[in-house]
Amino acid sequence: MMQKVSRGEFSQKENSPLLGGYWTTGDKSSSTHDLVERMQYLYVRVVKAKDLPSMDITGSCDPYVEVKLGNYKGTTRHFEKKTNPEYNQVFAFSKDRIQATTVEVVVKDKDLIKDDFVGKVTFDLNDVPKRVPPDSPLAPQWYRLENQKGEKVKGEIMLAVWIGTQADEAFTEAWHSDAANIPGDGVGKIRPKVYLSPKLWYLRVNVIEAQDLQPKDKGRFPELFVRAVLGNQALKTKTPHVKNVNPLWNEDVMFVVAEPFEEHLVLTVEDRVEANKEEVLGKAMIHLQSVDKRMDNKPVSSRWYHLEKPGGGSEEGEKKETKFSSRIHLRICLEGGYHVLDESTHYSSDFRPSARQLWKPSIGVLELGILSAQGLLPMKTKDGRGSTDAYCVAKYGQKWVRTSTILSSFSPKWNEQYHWEVYDPSTVITIGVFDNSQLQGGDDNKEAAKDLKIGKVRIRLSTLEANRVHKHSYQLLILQPTGLKKMGELQLVVRFAYSSLVNLMYIYSQPLLPKMHYLHPLSVTQLDTLRHQATHIVSTRLGRAEPPLRKEVVEYMLDVDSHMWSMRKSKANFFRIMGVLGGLIAVARWFNQVCHWKNPLTTVLIHILFFILVMYPELILPTIFLYLSMVGIYYFRFKPRHPPQMDVRLSHAESVHPDELDEEFDSFPVSRPPEIVRSRYDRLRSISGKIQTVVGDMATQGERVHALLSWRDPRATSLFLTFCLIASVFLYVTPFTVVVSFLGLYSLRHPRFRSKLPSPLLSFFRRLPARTDSML
Repeated sequence: MMQKVSRGEFSQKENSPLLGGYWTTGDKSSSTHDLVERMQYLYVRVVKAKDLPSMDITGSCDPYVEVKLGNYKGTTRHFEKKTNPEYNQVFAFSKDRIQATTVEVVVKDKDLIKDDFVGKVTFDLNDVPKRVPPDSPLAPQWYRLENQKGEKVKGEIMLAVWIGTQADEAFTEAWHSDAANIPGDGVGKIRPKVYLSPKLWYLRVNVIEAQDLQPKDKGRFPELFVRAVLGNQALKTKTPHVKNVNPLWNEDVMFVVAEPFEEHLVLTVEDRVEANKEEVLGKAMIHLQSVDKRMDNKPVSSRWYHLEKPGGGSEEGEKKETKFSSRIHLRICLEGGYHVLDESTHYSSDFRPSARQLWKPSIGVLELGILSAQGLLPMKTKDGRGSTDAYCVAKYGQKWVRTSTILSSFSPKWNEQYHWEVYDPSTVITIGVFDNSQLQGGDDNKEAAKDLKIGKVRIRLSTLEANRVHKHSYQLLILQPTGLKKMGELQLVVRFAYSSLVNLMYIYSQPLLPKMHYLHPLSVTQLDTLRHQATHIVSTRLGRAEPPLRKEVVEYMLDVDSHMWSMRKSKANFFRIMGVLGGLIAVARWFNQVCHWKNPLTTVLIHILFFILVMYPELILPTIFLYLSMVGIYYFRFKPRHPPQMDVRLSHAESVHPDELDEEFDSFPVSRPPEIVRSRYDRLRSISGKIQTVVGDMATQGERVHALLSWRDPRATSLFLTFCLIASVFLYVTPFTVVVSFLGLYSLRHPRFRSKLPSPLLSFFRRLPARTDSML
């Protein structure tokens, strides 16, 4: 039985955190971390030691340094038989958890039974200086070691001790007191990291023809095709209609490749001898670094490649003979004018082409402050109790950021700030929260355990007011087989600042995707296949980083399963369409009431307006645009004050039927019905998924029309209202017949005067926000 939740439980809240350096004095608060709350840390930098005494019978010393602060203790690595060791390690202790008044730096000698005490240096926390960036780092100093009685002994140690914040340069690589119980190999998995996804390109292989192929069976017409393999991607051409040893295909196959281009493209010409039997007639290997790059749709020169006999000959002469016996004609290029989609276009974070030469200057900066989370649920069991080790991942463009992992806390505080360059306001940043499952158990368990998803937030940049600090709490929602579940709240601070308002407004008139998508468009099926390849490459590359950004995390952030069909999504898209059509239905009802004289005064006024417009038709269009302008100005009072978040009602996730949930979370292909029913059911789901996408696109177009006046994107609404006002004046002073004649001639213009690129008005319309950002 699903738990009933209140309507206000999923509502968005605005918070008021203390941002910036409120603990500092004067004007030294740094601007690099002004969107997060300052957290104080005690930093101890252990540089090196010298003239340490010999402690063992052999006259040697194996020194290491121990930094003690109350119950917390950090230890450096030790050196074998060295009296002048160099450590260069930094220790950070959270000041919120400090329960001591002094910090001790103790030098010890590593021994088999019991480590020997060499000397120590003690600091009173009240005397420790504070350091605020952009001040230069505190210079380390030499300190004479003391014994347990406070007397000076032989040996010195170079230290720097200061109080700073997470804005300190030493914060990222420092040993943190919160990680005292984490094994050495796990410390790196809880620190904040920045990842860069690989730069992706499309590889287009135009298979033209082959010559002088030599099938084994000379007495039959060969059924020839070309199989192209690149990494784990494999595609093949169709069989030509004319069956001979000189086949003609002229067919394109496309792959996704990532820089650096270290792989080989393997092409094999094969003959389908029987239903499930193919015979390889020739093979060619092409290194991707030798492939030409193109930035536009200009033709690429073709080349003949020699086919080698599979396996080659046993002698050098035989190899030469088989190498030049057959050849294949290809046209290969790396497409730099496309944007390789690894996200859905509805909430993509980047639309730039692959070739950096085609990038336009950035228009602004996006800054994100990840503050904290509240009310997280236990995700695993640790020491017999529920626990959560939470971290956040934010993705925008090619830059991924991962915050530090806060151990065993249901209310973690990160207070980390990141920024990205913005090239297009019609993009979306995605922030996800996950539980780190790689910190306990053996190596096998670490590899098998998956980081569990807690929830995610999408924020469209065009819905943000420029230069305003947006401080809100976002609900973390997960749809599970048991129903919708609230996992907690995430506190974020977002600021979008642009450099030029003119450049920003100009972007709204430009095509959403690069020109090649319109000059030489790819099919929907191609885009789906290529996106699947792109997400696999990105997840594999990021999974090989250190520490890895795990595959399940990358796939959840990229919404790899967004194309899968479910009854819930279909119903949600249907009601989205009904919501868009609701306005037209309301107008039809109102007109029906006018026709039936439900309100005599309104009907009389409509008659008067009707006769005025009939007598003066030049007032029709100015009246319409003026009316739209007035409606938009009226809606300004209802302008949204905060970015949208996941809407459970819009997604139909609050009251979904259990059977529909079971269907949505069922495996693909399904496991419950028999074989025949399973295949039919899978076919139904596949077809319904395409219908669902079409219905969703229809709803998106209607919602974009509504966004013209809803102030969801303030700049777009401002541009539209300005256009309406100018159009109303222009159409008033221009004869109506002239306007109609111009529009008619423009609509019927010759194809040579038409551009394959979308018009500025259409580009503007495609950039308008829809409610896809708010769907689960």
